[in-house]
Amino acid sequence: MAVQRPHWLRTQAGVQCMARLLGLLTFLVGATVGMDGFAYDLGVIDVKTLAAGKTAWIVLDARPPAVYRKGHLPGALSFSWEAYTRIDAQKIPYRIWPAAELAAALGGMGIDENAPIVVYGDADTTWGGEGWCCWALIWLGHQGPVRMLDGGVQAWQRAGMAMTDTDAPQSGAGATYHAWPRGEVTINCQEIADLADNQILVDTRSTLEWLTGHLPGAVHLSWTSLYEGKDRHPIDAKRYGELLGKQGIDADMEPVFYCTGGVRSAYAWVIHQLYMSSPARNFEGGTEAWDRYPNR
Repeated sequence: MAVQRPHWLRTQAGVQCMARLLGLLTFLVGATVGMDGFAYDLGVIDVKTLAAGKTAWIVLDARPPAVYRKGHLPGALSFSWEAYTRIDAQKIPYRIWPAAELAAALGGMGIDENAPIVVYGDADTTWGGEGWCCWALIWLGHQGPVRMLDGGVQAWQRAGMAMTDTDAPQSGAGATYHAWPRGEVTINCQEIADLADNQILVDTRSTLEWLTGHLPGAVHLSWTSLYEGKDRHPIDAKRYGELLGKQGIDADMEPVFYCTGGVRSAYAWVIHQLYMSSPARNFEGGTEAWDRYPNR
């Protein structure tokens, strides 16, 4: 049975109020909690907190491998969407590796499903890849805490923290990563074609891409509107609630974010999960999959 929410949660003011409340909760306890029972240990961590307890975390660098090799946080492991996506059997690019393969790759890096993980990028060369890494871990069924570094590598360097170009050593023993994929955080073409009444498509691509064509019924919310400042900090809960309100997205709706191949839209998914009570999905196949779907 669908959850019945009070009337105030179906208004723009209600969305903004709930965004503030959930945003405060997220930054206080570091978890995303939803009214419908979903809960992921997903949050944001600042440079000072990470630096003070860095040995307690496995740190993943979401930037392209070539950028990682030029300089990264000491001890960080490279984990870019470029390395863990491929062209699938239907010739669709940017598809995430199957769960078993991705789990094996993480296990080979010495990471299991309970490991505390910090992900960082730069929200630029990564195309929001830090969001993709967080989403991929949640999709894979990660049980431990997942944190996105607030301000990314820019904030780390601005704080005068050390960088290195020496690759972090891989764990000799490795680990076993038990994957339990969460289907509720993704969506396929058939489900897009049969979109539920409470779901709304949100195009996170650039304005130019949007104007050249988009999925039927979608609204536009560029992923670049979701960060701000020189260090590209994620916008706060209040601002995110305002952006949703301008697009007519209220708290009863389940956003389905998409872009070309699920990377920029994954960043939007993370921002939504940080601040909102409603679930959301990332259309990982994006327009590349939709353009090849015969029943659209």
